[in-house]
Amino acid sequence: MNSYDLRNRTAVITGAASGMGAATAELLAASGARVVLLSRRRDRLGELAAQITSAGGAALALPVDITDPEQVTAAAARVPDADLVINSAGVMLPNPITDGRSDEWARMIDTNLTGALHVIRAFLPGVRAAAAAGRPADLVNISSIAAHVTFPAYAVYSATKAALTQLSTSLRTELGAEMVRVTNIEPGLTDTELGGHIDNTEIAGQLDGMFQLLPALRAEDIADLIGYVVSRPRHVNLRQLVALPTPQA
Repeated sequence: MNSYDLRNRTAVITGAASGMGAATAELLAASGARVVLLSRRRDRLGELAAQITSAGGAALALPVDITDPEQVTAAAARVPDADLVINSAGVMLPNPITDGRSDEWARMIDTNLTGALHVIRAFLPGVRAAAAAGRPADLVNISSIAAHVTFPAYAVYSATKAALTQLSTSLRTELGAEMVRVTNIEPGLTDTELGGHIDNTEIAGQLDGMFQLLPALRAEDIADLIGYVVSRPRHVNLRQLVALPTPQA
């Protein structure tokens, strides 16, 4: 695992209980950052925080549902000095649009887009204060290649990720002049728990077939990209990264 110099930084990571969020928390902590772990999964957060602490890092576990703005605001009040925010929480529930699964639509929109907005609003004051003080300040959003590559049955998921990508682009116009960096990362096929919630056996089988055909990225690969991005000199903003398994077109 690579390591970067992130001493004296405080990183808030959503979706930290598993996948890219957990891998990112471990890498940033190993690089010297204090990590604040946000997720609904209390038990897993506690385990990860203990693991990071036993390895010599600093971690704070905050069980939070990012779709609840009051919970997010309360978490931000406990960590007013965060200078690095990573929106890693996400849910992928593909089904044909004609199935009319409005419950899944709401869950994806609430988590992938609205939840990210709650986190940005709550933690942005600390990020802006860090930038004003001349320190590195970062907002990193984890989108997906589904933001611009279409897949049957993934219309609503793709729409939420396209919105997150566009949000990142627009936020640069608001925050760049303040020296707040905004980075949007779009992973391709990545081996995480994301596909484990699919209840359509045909679609789940198609995804499994992709994993058999392609050497998928690992959550640690995306964590490594994040570590690299946020450790650059503060005048360097890697604004958009697309990361794919080498054979994925």
